[in-house]
Formats: sequence, C-alpha cells, structure tokens
Amino acid sequence: MDQDPRKRLCFADGRRKVDYVLVYHYRKRSSVRGSPSQHRLSIISNGSYPLGVEEKDQEGGKDEPAEVVVDVGPPDPADGEKIMIREEFEGNLKDAGLEIEHDKENKAHGHAFIRLHAPWQVLSREAEFLKIKVPTKKSYELREEKGLAATMNEAWRKLNQPFQPKVPHQEQEHSRTKFLSHCFSRDKLHLYNIKSKDTFFDNATRSRIVYEILRRTACSRTCQTMGITTLIANGVYDSAFPLHDGDFHPSGQAEGKNDRQLLHDEWARYGAFYKYQPVDLIRKYFGEKIGLYFAWLGVYTQLLIPASVVGIIVFFYGWATVETNIPSQEMCDEDQNFTMCPLCDRACDYWHLSTACGTARASHLFDNPATVFFAIFMSLWAAMFLEHWKRRQISLNYSWDLTGMEEEEEHPRPKYETILLQKRQRKKKNKKNKNEVGRLYLPFFYVLYALSISLMADLKRSKYISFWLLA
Repeated sequence: MDQDPRKRLCFADGRRKVDYVLVYHYRKRSSVRGSPSQHRLSIISNGSYPLGVEEKDQEGGKDEPAEVVVDVGPPDPADGEKIMIREEFEGNLKDAGLEIEHDKENKAHGHAFIRLHAPWQVLSREAEFLKIKVPTKKSYELREEKGLAATMNEAWRKLNQPFQPKVPHQEQEHSRTKFLSHCFSRDKLHLYNIKSKDTFFDNATRSRIVYEILRRTACSRTCQTMGITTLIANGVYDSAFPLHDGDFHPSGQAEGKNDRQLLHDEWARYGAFYKYQPVDLIRKYFGEKIGLYFAWLGVYTQLLIPASVVGIIVFFYGWATVETNIPSQEMCDEDQNFTMCPLCDRACDYWHLSTACGTARASHLFDNPATVFFAIFMSLWAAMFLEHWKRRQISLNYSWDLTGMEEEEEHPRPKYETILLQKRQRKKKNKKNKNEVGRLYLPFFYVLYALSISLMADLKRSKYISFWLLA
C-alpha cells in the first residue's frame, strides 16, 4: 500500500478523490494458500463456484500461489438479500453519476469498503440544485475605520493577540478585500474564478453533495423512499462517512500543515484551551452547520466566565458570613440544648438540634442574602447572552454568505419510516383480504338474491290465486 497520505485519499488511479466511504460486513472466510496450479474457489451470493485463472504479478508477470477461499459456518439467507440490496443501491448510485471503487484489501477482517467519487458533472448539477453559494470574480474593498473607533479596535486586537490561534485563515478574516458570492449555476461559469475543477468545491461541500445523493437514492427492495440512513438502520451497511484530509500528526512536508493538523494544534487539544476558536477554519473543514454550532458554544462558554466569577463571589460571601449567621449559630450552640420531637412514632427517639449544625452551615453557603443578587444577575445575563449571540450569528451569516439560505428540511428517522411502512403494508393486506372474501362469497349472494326474487314471485302468484278462489 502506498504510504503517501495524498494518494490514500484517492482511487487506485491516484487522481480521483475519495469523497465518501461505505462500509459493510460480510461473512469471514478462511483462506488457504495452495500450489501455483490451484485455482481460486469462492462462494458467490447465488451459490455458484466460479473457477478463476492463476493470479499474476502485474509488474513481474510471475505466477503467484492462488488462494482457496472457503466459507466458515452455515450460510445465512439474510446475507444474500443484503447483497442484492447493495447491488441495486450501488447501481442506482452509478445511475446518479457517482463513480464507485470496491475495496480489494484486508479481506480477512470481515469488513469491506466502497469508495465513492463525484465527478465535476455531478458536483455542478447538485450544487445548482442545492443552491450552494460560491465566491465570484467580483470583489470590493471594505472601508477602513478612522478616528477613535480605529484606535480602540487596534488596541483591543493587540491585547487579544496572545489568545488568537495561529491559523492563516484567521488573518484572511481581517483582510479588507471581500468577494461577492452567488448561487452556483452551470450557465454562469464565467462569473466564477474556476482555476481547477477538482479543487473548486472544498472537501466539506463535496461531502455534503455526495451525502445528499446517498440520502435520497431509493432502493425498491426495501420499499423505502430514503437511502443510506434506512440501509444502515437495517444492517445492509455498517457506516457511511467522508475521509479526513490526512493524519493530524505533522508529517514534515515542505508545503506545511493541512487543515486537520492546524485544527488539532490550535483547537482540539488541552494546551489551546485559552485561545479563541478558529471558527472560519472549522466552517471550512466541517461545513456551516458544525461551524455555527461551535461558534454558539464559544459564545456560551465565553459569557459563562462572568457568571462563574459572580457565583464564586457569592459562595465566598456565604463562607465569610457563616459565623455571623444567627440561625446557624443557634443550631450549632450545644449549651442551649434544644431537644426536638421524634421524627417518627414509636421507633424514633428525641434528638438534639445541634446535630444538624453541619447541614445549616452548608445551606448558608448557597442560600444567603447575596443569592438574591445572583438570581437577578443571572436573569440579566440570560437576556444579554441571547442578544450577544444574535449579533454574532448575524455577523457570521454575513461573512459566510448564509443570508437568504433556506433551512434544510429534516428527513424522518429510519425507525419511524419502518413503522410507517409496516402500517401501510398491514392496511394494504387487510384491504386485499376483504376483497378476496367478497369475491369468495359473491356467488352465494347472487344465489340468495335469485331465491328471494323467486320466492317473492311465488308469494305474489299464490295471493292472486287465493283472491280468485274467494271471488
């Protein structure tokens, strides 16, 4: 296997990037090395035993000992059904334009991997369908602040410099040049600065596009409208995930650290707890949804600092005034010898009030006159937090070009879909049974109807005869 981390993220040809990976489990098989004259024996899902030719080394052209593969344990009928579902689902993915490569390594581990790649035609089509905003060639310069506001911002920036993460994208945030963004359209490719079609869409966008295709691809064997989520819930696939951009440990390459290494060094480790979050890099690597979540978490954690300081002050105030608290002094004074009534009938004895001294002192630490001030402060803090987050969210929406974007509709859970499907099937089955019962008894009803008509005719005829006799 090639040890170059950049080639690990591509197909076997080393050019097409792996955008998504599907994992499924298959029955473990024992392999026995045979002589060069032996053929490969493998059991396929339909039960056949194809005999292959001898394997040859592509480089040297030498014959290699073939491998005899034998199933371990009795076959499971559900495995054959899952194989057919996977074949149909992967065929539908190919019809949608995705390119698929099956894993040919680590066959002894019982897990197989399917690599997916989205070519430019699929990316451009889905980006236009999802209305993904991308930067255009048009840019503009932001107006520089002057006067007292510029001086205060520069001083505040210098004070915060030790707490800022050392990320190149953080410097781009403070640049004065901004590029206009527009929803991607295949008819307006001249508006976008497309240097390379392979790198025009970042990894987060590519993964989002492939996941949307996986989520809406249907499979008729499962009778579901959903795709990969239902198949994972039913055990057809074990997992589906995109790949990272490489290892998070520095590799010593000349081109510098990748985004994952920067996030690990400046964000995802305990040594960087005092630094601000690189939300722009988080958004670039994980997408807008996760970037907004961590931005909210950063604002919440930042505003918890004054609340924690006030809470500590209130606690220490209670600890300092516990000796002057009259109720706790009376309870802890053993000389007064307050005798209390039993807490229960017959089984409990009288007890002294001084035995609750520890509980009284502990309650004063958290329930003292300063607690009223803390409650008022927390109500004002909650309102301030909401307003501060609204302002931060609007700022991020503007800088990330999220204004005017529609909220994604959440798809129903696979378990709910399964229950709904079973209910529809039962209703359809009951309706079919009723129709069959109706068709079964329909001739009998026709006979009864004919007999009743003939009986009524006989009664009418007998009535006329009786009238004629009486006359």
